[in-house]
Amino acid sequence: MALCHLTPPRSFLLGSSPSYYISKLKLKPTVPSLKKRFFSFSISAAMASASPAKKVLVPIANGTEPMEAVITIDVLRRAGADVTVASVEKQLRVEACHGVKIIADVLISDCSKSVFDLITLPGGMPGAANLKNSEVLESLVKKQAADGKLYAAICASPAVAFGSWGVLKGLKATCYPSFTDQLASSATTVEARVQVDGKAVTSRGPGTTMEFAVALVEQLYGKEKADEVSGPLVMRSNHGDEYIITELNPVEWTPNDSPKILVPIANGTEEMEATIIIDILRRAKANVVVASVEDQLEILASRKVKLEADVLLDEAAKLSYDLIVLPGGLGGAQAFAKSEKLVNMLKKQRVSQRPYGAICASPALVLEPHGLLKGKKATAFPAMCDKLSDKSEIENRVVVDGNLITSRGPGTSIEFALGIVEKFFGRKKAIELAKVMLFVHP
Repeated sequence: MALCHLTPPRSFLLGSSPSYYISKLKLKPTVPSLKKRFFSFSISAAMASASPAKKVLVPIANGTEPMEAVITIDVLRRAGADVTVASVEKQLRVEACHGVKIIADVLISDCSKSVFDLITLPGGMPGAANLKNSEVLESLVKKQAADGKLYAAICASPAVAFGSWGVLKGLKATCYPSFTDQLASSATTVEARVQVDGKAVTSRGPGTTMEFAVALVEQLYGKEKADEVSGPLVMRSNHGDEYIITELNPVEWTPNDSPKILVPIANGTEEMEATIIIDILRRAKANVVVASVEDQLEILASRKVKLEADVLLDEAAKLSYDLIVLPGGLGGAQAFAKSEKLVNMLKKQRVSQRPYGAICASPALVLEPHGLLKGKKATAFPAMCDKLSDKSEIENRVVVDGNLITSRGPGTSIEFALGIVEKFFGRKKAIELAKVMLFVHP
């Protein structure tokens, strides 16, 4: 047998010692001369016991809600699921809501013969209607339900797609509030943020998507895996309550008109963070420019979601911005830190006392080493906070210090983006958006 075709379990690759697997297998080598042979056996046994990745289909369309699609894909891939992103359009590239451009892995027609452990639909309009109109997707979901396999939908899709296809009859389900009446004709409606009834899982909107995605992980892999995945997300414990930002040395953020905001992206950028920031700021009617620091517009994000920028950074650098805000992701933050052009733009932003910000790995890997946190309070991804010279505010989910705003990770991204909205447009506008997204109680 060719050993190059054997891959140890992921946890082993991430640093677990051979003794870990020996203890897990409850086998102890008693003869020293057999150690080498036993170690080989313990790896093989652990590999044999590793379950294959669950196969998941996430269809997307023009008009899909990008947060709902990207968060779901990201979280499921964190759990180890084999996620296929399929376009129901005639091309792989879809124009999601708020001008977010996502490139699918395949066309839905390529999936017509495939078998999945879960099919989960994002919402958004007209995205949900475009999904409903896909005959291939309808056939796949109806078969999924008939075979007793998991199927899920969020926002408008439980009513628009699942309701039309009749796959929620006799089941409790939830959806975006304005579609409740439509859903009532095909399911028993409830107002839960996430509803599980048998093999059907439904949820309400952008602000409930992370909970929805973690619930899907639990349905696929169990509670222990769901907890393992949700921990590093830094999720809120008070879902539905008003968000809080910590502000020090407050100053007014006063753009001349609609704020012009630069969001750089790179290979390895955390796709949830980038998408949430872009989506929410465009909802608030900010003029958001998404710029690739790579040599092409398309980037491959940290969980292999393919996003397309509006422009290259060289083009974006010709303009000035009311705010430059960096998403995180280890690879993306490293790319930002190596971009002389971007770092110079950030330094000019600071010198001119214009706002700038970062989330997750980027405060520690980009702002700190380039002196952009000097004299400032900030936070970052928990595992990166030891790189910050001032750790006094690291436990806060969003920290605003004058013209600087920082935050912790994927699960704080909505609060981070709302904090930016609040600084530019006021608390009332931010809470209004939070209610529309169902991030706080409507």
